[in-house]
Amino acid sequence: MSTSLTDASAPRATPRRMVRGLNWLVLRRHRMALLCLLGVTVLTSLWIVYQRGQLVALLDAADWPEKDLTQPVGGRQYDYLTLLLGAFPVVLAVFLGAPLISADIEQGTAQLVTTQSVTRRRWLVAKLGWCFGAALSAGAVLSAVFTWWWRPYRSVLSFSWLGAQVFDNTGPVLPALTLFLTAAGVTIGVLLRRVLASMVVTFVFAVAVETAWDMFRQNLAPTRMFTYPVDADLPARFSESYEVDRWIGSADGHLYGWGVCSEASEKAQEACLAEKGIVNNVIEYLDYSQMTAMQWTGAGILLAGTAALTAFVVWRSARRPL
Repeated sequence: MSTSLTDASAPRATPRRMVRGLNWLVLRRHRMALLCLLGVTVLTSLWIVYQRGQLVALLDAADWPEKDLTQPVGGRQYDYLTLLLGAFPVVLAVFLGAPLISADIEQGTAQLVTTQSVTRRRWLVAKLGWCFGAALSAGAVLSAVFTWWWRPYRSVLSFSWLGAQVFDNTGPVLPALTLFLTAAGVTIGVLLRRVLASMVVTFVFAVAVETAWDMFRQNLAPTRMFTYPVDADLPARFSESYEVDRWIGSADGHLYGWGVCSEASEKAQEACLAEKGIVNNVIEYLDYSQMTAMQWTGAGILLAGTAALTAFVVWRSARRPL
């Protein structure tokens, strides 16, 4: 009787990886950062789902929408949620973008890898591709989940649609801002070539960008004007509009500051209005219907900035040794 035995000396078949070569090396080196990013994305998404369930239960108990709420819904838990989403791009810029290249430069890994069979540009493209892909995916997921939470209940929430809590965390703005700040962190890391210094400068830069963005946001679309009688209430259709400025005006179209007839007594106020011929209230506003166009305009600006920073990193890395 003959038996067939497996030759113990024969080499074992190596299982094929889904990701191989340089991409596997990049993922292997940054696996902890990517796993942390995945964990933060999943946990934050679950928190948003939980908060939406809490909000739905609260509104059902108040018999909304059959009954109007006496005041907008808000609370510390919602503030914490929007604060976390607002800090998300800054955290990624500091802990993922800034060390991405600077850590390899400081530790000598960049020189080791690029002196092998891998070209410097190919190594850089692989690093940037996985980093930006992860940042964009995480930002898109969180934005989609938060938009799903906010949009159906925006009329009962205390957040203005043009505020950072909503505008920067919904639609395309959150992934675009995340991508831009991450690219800024990478660029700072390439310039400074030291991890700690790059992280500190990136943090300061990211906070400055978010502050400037907060002041620039309302300039993403042209404002509109609306005139109505001075003794009338603003129509209900403007309940979701963002008021930029307000005046009082005469019949011939001359505008005065809102406090020009703010005398102490009602009789004095009426005399002032009659003397100046003031008959209208005039508001300058941005309508909620402009929100989508404003978000895509802002996202386009941020993505253009990302492309410029990325091009600079590739150009500089090709001209100077890492």
